[in-house]
Amino acid sequence: MASKLVLITGASSGIGAALAKLYGRAGANVLLLARNAERLAAVGEAIRQGGGSATAYAIDLADAKAIEETSAKIAREVGTPDVLINNAGAGRWLPLVKTTAEDAAAMIEVPYLAAFNLTRAFLPYMLTRQSGAIACVTSPASYLAWPNAAAYIAARRALAGFTEALRSEVKGKGVSVTLVVLGAVETPYWEHNPGSRQYLPKANPWLAPTLSAEEAAEAIFAGVERRQRTVVKPAIFRALFLLNALVPRLVARQLRHAARKSPPNRA
Repeated sequence: MASKLVLITGASSGIGAALAKLYGRAGANVLLLARNAERLAAVGEAIRQGGGSATAYAIDLADAKAIEETSAKIAREVGTPDVLINNAGAGRWLPLVKTTAEDAAAMIEVPYLAAFNLTRAFLPYMLTRQSGAIACVTSPASYLAWPNAAAYIAARRALAGFTEALRSEVKGKGVSVTLVVLGAVETPYWEHNPGSRQYLPKANPWLAPTLSAEEAAEAIFAGVERRQRTVVKPAIFRALFLLNALVPRLVARQLRHAARKSPPNRA
């Protein structure tokens, strides 16, 4: 890991920050991308204080031009990442009638278009050297649907479709592609998207426990290093995805029922 260059988006907090620190402890040179320059700098400093190496690039990942310029700068200054983790995500869960066109566009811009544009910038170099690892982090919304999150679910399915199609394009060319599907994770996401927790389907905590950012980071780290096609955490979701493929009406009915039983948002 000491010789690897790892780029992580959404690295200023939550899963991205935990993952960046994990890679830093492992000896990688970590490139941190996110909008908030102050929080990004704090994560970078924490990595360096722990003996790691980190460089921060403050960027609005919804801006395609900014991605083009920043990726070119990274290529000039430090080279092409060995590992690219598209972790940045946005999206407030709302009923369709309360979701504006601007809300829907923002959810497509990040995570889907951000992942598309950043991957497109670095993939040619990975293919030329015939090595690299790309991961896209999404949620169970890539496979399941529940009420009051239509725009969010559509954006997450776009990201999953992109990841799976990308994998088929680079097969046999030295580049691995991993889709990471994470259940609920306790991160600042809920604070940044007020009201979303209200629409989270209520599940049995034993069957689908809420993950910590560190648990999510460890799952991503292990999956990428093993070059897994798909990482699902908690693992119980694998059974739920299979059940959804076999009896989708049953699963949809249960998710609708769980959504109705969700407690009101108290954030």
